[in-house]
Amino acid sequence: MRPPRLLRGAAVLALVAGLAACAVPSREPLGSPRDQVVAHLGPPTAVHTLPQGERLLYSQLPAGTEVYNLDFDAAGRLVRTEQVLTQARLESIPLGQWTRADLQRTFGPPLRVERVARWDGDIWTYRFKQGSDPRFAHVHLDPAGTVRRIGFTDDIPNTDKGRD
Repeated sequence: MRPPRLLRGAAVLALVAGLAACAVPSREPLGSPRDQVVAHLGPPTAVHTLPQGERLLYSQLPAGTEVYNLDFDAAGRLVRTEQVLTQARLESIPLGQWTRADLQRTFGPPLRVERVARWDGDIWTYRFKQGSDPRFAHVHLDPAGTVRRIGFTDDIPNTDKGRD
């Protein structure tokens, strides 16, 4: 007995989705044409113009912990791939110099944007991993949108299963 056409179609879609999930931006070969990269990885989270080309940003947020920048030269060839959500990369943000635009161009949209009583501006939070430890980076922007402070906290999973 043959499965109904609808089930066969669903199975093909599931297979394609599973194969696409295996595509990892860091595995794209340098020199690859932009169109080939997009065909392989799918549409990027964001596209940014660079002085000598273009950046495709692939973010796994909100559920994931990685953001990949794929930089292309003026001819549309991949020249650099970097996973940027790392402790070292986040610590290197120049305080008093970077703005919202710099954060967007490098790290993409944050996991969340918050406001608190003791800070007169937005706090952009990014989830990342330091080794195998889940962490948060809290980037404090002043009212003009300039980065003034960065703090780090551990992402402690909710393991409370209830009390006896």
